[in-house]
Amino acid sequence: MARIFAYIVHKAGVPDDSAAELLAAARKIDAAQSPTAVVTGWGADLDAVCEALRGSYAEIWKIAHEALAYPNSEVVRRALLNVVPRGSIVLVPHNHFGVDLSPGLSVKMNAAYVPDVVEIEGAAGATLRLVRQEFGGQVSAHVRCDISSGAVINVRPGAFKPVESAQFAGHVLEMLAGELGGAGRRYLETVVAETGAVDITKYRILVSIGRGIQEQENVAIAEELAEALGGAVSCSRPVVDAKWMEKSRQVGSSGQTVKPKVYLACGISGSFQHLAGIKGNPFIVAINKNPRAPIFRVADVGIVDDILEFLPEMTNRVKELLHV
Repeated sequence: MARIFAYIVHKAGVPDDSAAELLAAARKIDAAQSPTAVVTGWGADLDAVCEALRGSYAEIWKIAHEALAYPNSEVVRRALLNVVPRGSIVLVPHNHFGVDLSPGLSVKMNAAYVPDVVEIEGAAGATLRLVRQEFGGQVSAHVRCDISSGAVINVRPGAFKPVESAQFAGHVLEMLAGELGGAGRRYLETVVAETGAVDITKYRILVSIGRGIQEQENVAIAEELAEALGGAVSCSRPVVDAKWMEKSRQVGSSGQTVKPKVYLACGISGSFQHLAGIKGNPFIVAINKNPRAPIFRVADVGIVDDILEFLPEMTNRVKELLHV
């Protein structure tokens, strides 16, 4: 089996939750192999990330260079090509940065590329069997990938539940970044998502609504449940696009990143853009009348029902239990 590497995304010295998810995905490819974490960046934050990973990964490759201080995919791609052996399997989170990084990386490595992977069914020889989603998650495609020359695989955030791992005393190896050259793009600024009257990032319980809410008047149904639970209402992008809720309530890659304890996904299909905004491995309850909705793949509890009928019943039951 080819050697497996996990590219670790991080921010402010803290590894992204996807670091543990990539470890779980790697074990499904080869349970006997301990994958190698690869971290790029610069300064004290990079050192902090490597230290945080030592308990999960037996080996961490640290690539430090001033040009890597901001995650520019052009520069990161060159750095990875300078250190990762050809023929390797590289796991990368399926987020905006990962989708920007991975296709070109696979071309330069002369390796297979599979995006948006939600399941790994196993490997036999030079063939890896994967499941990815197409047509907005409406179709699950079972893919056979030839890994004889390596592969770059984008793993959907939240698709692989982190598993408890033996605590390593991981070794951090300093790798030379090599020649990185110039880049056709440059970092300008970070635009922070706006915060409205309700800061959804502060709540332990979120009742999140999607297209299934159907119209603006029905938002009140979710608000009543959220109030009974002591939580807040958040939403997916279609609700914001319809102007039923403000942008500050949106969860996802183009909205807020949240870390609740409980996340109720109500009438939400479960695109990777939405799931990218859910961190911290919360208890996810999915309610959707489409039994094939992708959200059920990551949910701890899945309920096939119409949210317009289910949510009022749930609210009444919660009030009864709490004697509200």
